[in-house]
Amino acid sequence: MNKHNARVAVLVRVSTAKQETARQISELKEYAIAKGYEVVEICQETISGSAENGERHGLARVEQLARDGRIEKVLVHEISRIARKNSVAHQFVEALEDCGVSLYWHAQAIETLLPTGKRNPAAGIMLALLAEMARNETETLRDRIKSGLAHARKRGVVLGRPKGTTLERAQFLRKHRDILRQLKAGQSVRNAARIVGKGVSTVQRVKAALATIASTPLRTLSAVVQKA
Repeated sequence: MNKHNARVAVLVRVSTAKQETARQISELKEYAIAKGYEVVEICQETISGSAENGERHGLARVEQLARDGRIEKVLVHEISRIARKNSVAHQFVEALEDCGVSLYWHAQAIETLLPTGKRNPAAGIMLALLAEMARNETETLRDRIKSGLAHARKRGVVLGRPKGTTLERAQFLRKHRDILRQLKAGQSVRNAARIVGKGVSTVQRVKAALATIASTPLRTLSAVVQKA
């Protein structure tokens, strides 16, 4: 596989809208330029690394580029950006390898395919190790959160948000005006998620909030719709 003038896709992921993808994109584009690669497309996702394959529009897009023969490599910052689930990470890598496409992750500067196009055994071992570490990080975080919540309950702290008001739901819908527009246009939940680049679960929450607020006074609903 020629390392010069290779056509590549850049894949970046963050878990929440508050996080930025700029650093990942900048570093990977700098690497691509230094190697003489042509960046065909930058695929971005805002979704939990624990999400299932069906919710990962970014991974699906990269796989499509690979199947279409439009790319030779995929660049990611680190394995956890692919997924924090072993099954998702390994399925993605295998799908790429079936198309003869190599995955490069920047943190360890290693690729899944050798220049000859054969699998890189060292990368396979490292992938398994790093994917497992990413999964353990998620489980550790969950355990800490559960422990913290349990401790708070023992101290009498009231947990959870107050029951949502109409105003709060309206603000939520305004925050996701792009999703609201797609649902109003008749798009399905999955199509809307794919179009706006957000998770299916987020679209489902918007749909539920819209259904709830529809029973509120007309002027409140009208204000939401007009701003969408």
